[in-house]
Amino acid sequence: MESLLALIEQSFNGRYSRHVTEALDELPDSFTITDPSICGHPIVFASRGFLKMCGYSKEEVIGQNGRIFQGPGTNRRSVMEIREAIREERTVQLNLLNYRKDGTPFWMLFHMNPVFSKEDGRVIHFVAVQVPLSGRRSRRSSANFSEDIMFGSCRREVCSDSFLEVDRVLEFNSVPDSDSAGVEIDEPCEASELDKGRVASAINSIMSILTHYSESTGRLVCGKKRSCYGTSVLGSSITISLGRIKQSFVLADMHLPDLPIVYASDAFLKLTGYSRHEVLGRNCRFLSGMVTDPSTLLYIKESIRAERPCTVRILNYRKDGSTFWNLLHISPVRDASGKNAYFVGVQIEEGSCRNQDGDGLSVEMRQRSTVGAVRVALRTLSMSAGSSRSG
Repeated sequence: MESLLALIEQSFNGRYSRHVTEALDELPDSFTITDPSICGHPIVFASRGFLKMCGYSKEEVIGQNGRIFQGPGTNRRSVMEIREAIREERTVQLNLLNYRKDGTPFWMLFHMNPVFSKEDGRVIHFVAVQVPLSGRRSRRSSANFSEDIMFGSCRREVCSDSFLEVDRVLEFNSVPDSDSAGVEIDEPCEASELDKGRVASAINSIMSILTHYSESTGRLVCGKKRSCYGTSVLGSSITISLGRIKQSFVLADMHLPDLPIVYASDAFLKLTGYSRHEVLGRNCRFLSGMVTDPSTLLYIKESIRAERPCTVRILNYRKDGSTFWNLLHISPVRDASGKNAYFVGVQIEEGSCRNQDGDGLSVEMRQRSTVGAVRVALRTLSMSAGSSRSG
């Protein structure tokens, strides 16, 4: 057990900064992180939300395989689909019946996402997010398999060191699907768009934290294999430089799918009411709402597609649901090679045209000044990186 814990320590804390667990513990979501390179594919991190949902302690979960949460009603087809996704190193999302420590079953929307090494593209970890779902129409199945046998098979499967032994255990003890599980369970309600949105938001938050805390060790990770190469990742030096800019702004990476936010200023968080982990990894459209003008959104989309600056007045929504008129300016910024790499979006709430320093600058001048400061920060990063390589 001590050797396993040492491997887990090396797997998780060795890959990321030692402060990563503190940052992950602040997330309210239910999720686990596993390492497929360690024998048995054990859990190396379990969130507080997950432990509360399942009733286990951290010590009871770390080092165990996720199959310990399965039981007599768990659909074998779902288990096989998860296993195939692990083998193929891809994302999977499905409804899954799991069991709490006290034996009560519950349905959840299960989403698993691989974490890749940015250096060589290997799968480092799998992140599994669980969102509880409501059940309906309780029913009892008719098979004659006992719970003790089924739970025992799950435990033996966890202890197996080979996929062959796992297959034998499943083939000998498992039933075709949850319809013949021999226990009373509920059918799951379909996952709503809100449930799926919660999963997407959780994955984005987790990946943002893992990416950020892998920088200090120099062993960078990313969430999509196709995006692991040639993609810029903000380092600590540029984060410090950008942190000196007092205006509300965000930085989005145009090399990544759906233009995710990779940096958000403190002023932006104060203006919108969101925390940093709720923003990073998301597209800026989450600030829009039902009353936001679609023609304005289309104009922004076309400007981004053409990689040209644009300035609009748009109705946006804070986290608490309140609205504000945003004097928004978006502009592309270049990387060290001279090619456009990011979009910077500067937000000024209409009616607050005086900044804290009271310098009396116009809205347009404040927007241009912010874009210029971001460009200087990126240029300084490129120059320092070039000096370190030449030295």
